[in-house]
Amino acid sequence: MHHRPHPRRTALACTALAAAGALLLTGCNDGGQAAAKDPVQEIRAKLPKAQRSAGVLRIGMDLNYAPVEFRGTDGKPAGLDPEIATALGRILDVRIEYVDTAFDKLVPNLQSKQFDVAMSALSDIRQRREGLDENGKQVNPGVDFVDYFIAGTSIVVPKGNPKGIKTLDDLCGKTVSLQQGTTQDEIITRQVAVCARTGRQLTAHKFDSDTKALAEVASGAAVAGVNDFPVAAYAAKTTDGGNRFEVTGAQSTSNPYGIALRKSDTELRDTLAKAVDQLIRSGDYDKILAKWNVSAGAAQNAVVNGGI
Repeated sequence: MHHRPHPRRTALACTALAAAGALLLTGCNDGGQAAAKDPVQEIRAKLPKAQRSAGVLRIGMDLNYAPVEFRGTDGKPAGLDPEIATALGRILDVRIEYVDTAFDKLVPNLQSKQFDVAMSALSDIRQRREGLDENGKQVNPGVDFVDYFIAGTSIVVPKGNPKGIKTLDDLCGKTVSLQQGTTQDEIITRQVAVCARTGRQLTAHKFDSDTKALAEVASGAAVAGVNDFPVAAYAAKTTDGGNRFEVTGAQSTSNPYGIALRKSDTELRDTLAKAVDQLIRSGDYDKILAKWNVSAGAAQNAVVNGGI
């Protein structure tokens, strides 16, 4: 003989399920009726009206930093960031539109509302969050970040490492190349001061793209380049069939990549954080990282302003 469940007991059971995280799958109400909640629909409902009405999320991105973001052979955006952005667009039910922007213009152009967010291997650092220049003076309102990937800094040298470079201190008395406005720019600026105290000057050649910086290493004009680990590893593996460069030493100064937003866009920021979490939970995030051989940088969950 079947007994009709007592409504109060059913409600208590549902509360227990919710505490175990099962509400996403089961859903309950006082009458014991299933009312499944779709987490994706809940995220979409929180997307700000501006993006929801337009059906578009406009992303500023410097498409010149393989394998994180670059133009494929068809001319379309490719790499880690575009694939993550596309997946987030599916969760949010919006089309992703890319605005190709020089790296050092990403934050200024975000502040002037030329796009909704910036996503371009942008390290979440205090200087960017507070809008500070290299001298610590505030020059803009700063940005918020939704962190989604962890990247360290690596040193790239010619194949065979003829100068025996292993650490940043080994660069003292030599010339290094890098992309201006990056985390590596900040690291090398500090290292220049360190080397000066030893009496061995470190010379930094700064370029508007990582491609130009690596060309300097290939030509011998610089003994090494400094890059985010995914970019360094990709350059070593793919340039001249893997015969031009190698990565030396250990990664240093790990910091998260973040999606940058204007400080005023808290609703969009929090919705994107939920979308990143959903992407991670779905398993699609891990598949994207594995495709680009950067699984070592996987984040466990989205974090707002989690950089150092």
